[in-house]
Amino acid sequence: MSARDDTAAVRPATLAWVSRHLETGERIVGTEALHGGLTAEMRRLTIGRPDGGTRDLVLRTFVGAEHAEDWLHREAGALTTLTETGVPAPGLVAVDPVAAQCEYPSLLMTHLAGRTVLDDEGVRLRLPVLARHLVSIHALRPVERPRNYVALTTADTVVTPGGADAAAWAAAIDVIRGPVPPWEGRFLHRDFQPGNVLFEAACPSPSGPRITGVVDWAGCSWGPADLDVAHCSTVLALLHGPAWGLRFAEAYEEAGGALAASASERLYWRVRDGLACSEEVRSVVLPWREAGRTDLTVRVVEQRLDAYVTALMNTLG
Repeated sequence: MSARDDTAAVRPATLAWVSRHLETGERIVGTEALHGGLTAEMRRLTIGRPDGGTRDLVLRTFVGAEHAEDWLHREAGALTTLTETGVPAPGLVAVDPVAAQCEYPSLLMTHLAGRTVLDDEGVRLRLPVLARHLVSIHALRPVERPRNYVALTTADTVVTPGGADAAAWAAAIDVIRGPVPPWEGRFLHRDFQPGNVLFEAACPSPSGPRITGVVDWAGCSWGPADLDVAHCSTVLALLHGPAWGLRFAEAYEEAGGALAASASERLYWRVRDGLACSEEVRSVVLPWREAGRTDLTVRVVEQRLDAYVTALMNTLG
């Protein structure tokens, strides 16, 4: 997630709510809108300290979102669970999931250093680092599990891109018409992908890229590891090309992660996520272009999605 000039001040009631959760003598001295979020307004708040220094917090606000209460409850629960686990996630400061004190449902959290990296350059080095971090997330065994995953895409909601391989897409849609494969539960992020991972902003160290944070835990769920792997694979395919999407599952297993036993089960989860992305190509392209990937037009991403789904059917189908 990256910054841009703020175009609107924090709303008064929300500003007062944030102020009540600051330390004695602190005050808000600046706000900056962050781009990259699809479902919520994100702002970095600069907090002035009594000693003259500053620190940053992040305010997440859902405006008009139908499921805001559920998302914020889940994110707050996830951030609490992740405290002292070693997973670099924000710390929870406060949450108002029903807008009891804020104008809109909101969550206040600590700010993590680092930046998202969406460029093609360096993807070969970043991919195994992403895989290792996802394995560490899936290894968590919280005392209180999040709710089971929800998959909203159905065979009837898939949007086949214009000019796509009709036979491959028809076969892929038939895959998700079938029964859900058996699965072993894991702690899932549910939107683990480069846009929600922060890398060290300075020049890479000799040991390679280093992740400084994983953000956006609103979809945290309990379900098969294949779901998270499938989603990251799809996003990598759209950002960098189908070959990188196909490679991620291998990197995950090389990092010690375990996926479904059979090719047909793996195909189910990976195709399901690819088809789900068909419904939201336009919404994901906009933040990528705002972040500098102007080469990623809707048409380019649709073509990559078609090539990726077709490759999955050819390799696992």
